[in-house]
Amino acid sequence: MKKSFYSIFMVLILSLTLFSLSAMLSLTLPSSLVVTEKVVDIPKGTDFLGIVDLLTKEGVVQNKLCFSLFVIMKGKVREMRAGEYLFSNSPLPDEVLSKLVTGEEFLHTLTIPEGYNLFQVARVVENAGLTEEGRFLDKAKDRSFLSSLRIEGSSLEGYLFPDTYRFRKNTGEEDILRAMVNRFNQIYDETHEKRASALGLTKEQVVILASMVEKEAGVSWEKPLIAAVFENRLKKEIKLQSDPTVIYGLTNFNGDLTKEHLNVDTLYNTYRFKGLPPEPIANPGKDSMIAVLYPADVDYLYFVSRNDGTHSFSHTLKEHNQAVEKYQRRLKIPPGPLTISQKP
Repeated sequence: MKKSFYSIFMVLILSLTLFSLSAMLSLTLPSSLVVTEKVVDIPKGTDFLGIVDLLTKEGVVQNKLCFSLFVIMKGKVREMRAGEYLFSNSPLPDEVLSKLVTGEEFLHTLTIPEGYNLFQVARVVENAGLTEEGRFLDKAKDRSFLSSLRIEGSSLEGYLFPDTYRFRKNTGEEDILRAMVNRFNQIYDETHEKRASALGLTKEQVVILASMVEKEAGVSWEKPLIAAVFENRLKKEIKLQSDPTVIYGLTNFNGDLTKEHLNVDTLYNTYRFKGLPPEPIANPGKDSMIAVLYPADVDYLYFVSRNDGTHSFSHTLKEHNQAVEKYQRRLKIPPGPLTISQKP
C-alpha cells in the first residue's frame, strides 16, 4: 500500500516538475509560430481570456494556460488593453505582456504627397484603413470644426500639410485632420505671416497661390518663377488663366482639358474671372508657400510647358506666342494664353 502511494506521489512530483519546466520554457522561449511581423487587432471590450485566446490563435502566444498564469502572477489581468498591435521576431511572453499593458499600438504610416487635393487625401486615408472617405470629407467641410481650427472657407483644402504621419487605427478623422492642420501651422509660422502682410497678402491668399504653384511646377527650382508670373499678373489685373484651377472646378474630369472646359462657368475658371479662385485647389508643400512669399525678381507674365517638366517663360505676348509655337503647336496641342503642364 505504501509502495503504491509512493509511486503515485512520485508520478505527481514528476508531472509537476515537467509542467513547471514546460511553463518556464514557454515563458522564456519565443513562440515558434511568429517568425515575421504579425498585426493583431484586439477589439474593445475583449476580456482577459478573450485576449489570451486571440493571441494564441494568432500564434503570438505558444501556451495559453502558461501565459494566462504568467499574467495572473504579474497582477496584470486588468491592465491589458485592447487595440491593434504589431508583433515581430518571435516575441517573448514578457514582451507581449509589456506591449499590451503599455498600449504600444501599431501605427499606420500615412504619406500625403505635395499637391494632393482634399479628395485625394481622403482616399489615401481610407486606403490606409483609418476611416471612410465620406466621413473624412464630411468632417473636413464641417463649419464648426473649421471654426475650431480658425480656418476660413468651406473646407480644409490647402491646410492638410503634405507629410508622413503615423496614426493608430482608431484615431478618427477629426484627430487625423487636426494633426495635418497643426503641421501646417508649424510650417506657416509668424515669420511667414509677417512676410505675407508685407506683400499685402492674407494667409488664405498665400495658400491659394501656393496651391496653384504646386500644381503648375514640375521642378522645384521653377516655383519662384511661376509664383512671380501669377503675382505680376495679379498686379496688372490680368486674368491668371491657369489650367489647374479650371480642372479643380470641373466634375468628372477625364484628364483631357479642352477649349470647351475653358468656357465652363465656375468660380475656379481663371480664364473667365480675374483674380484668385475662391479657395485653394490643392495642399501645397513648404517650397510652394516660400515661393509665393519670396517670388523671383522677374517681370515675366507668361509661361508654357516644354513638355519635359520645365517651362519657357516670357515677358511679352509676342515672345509667349513664339514659345507656344515652338513647344505646343508643333505637337498639335491647343494653347491658351498660359499653356501649362498638369502635375499628376
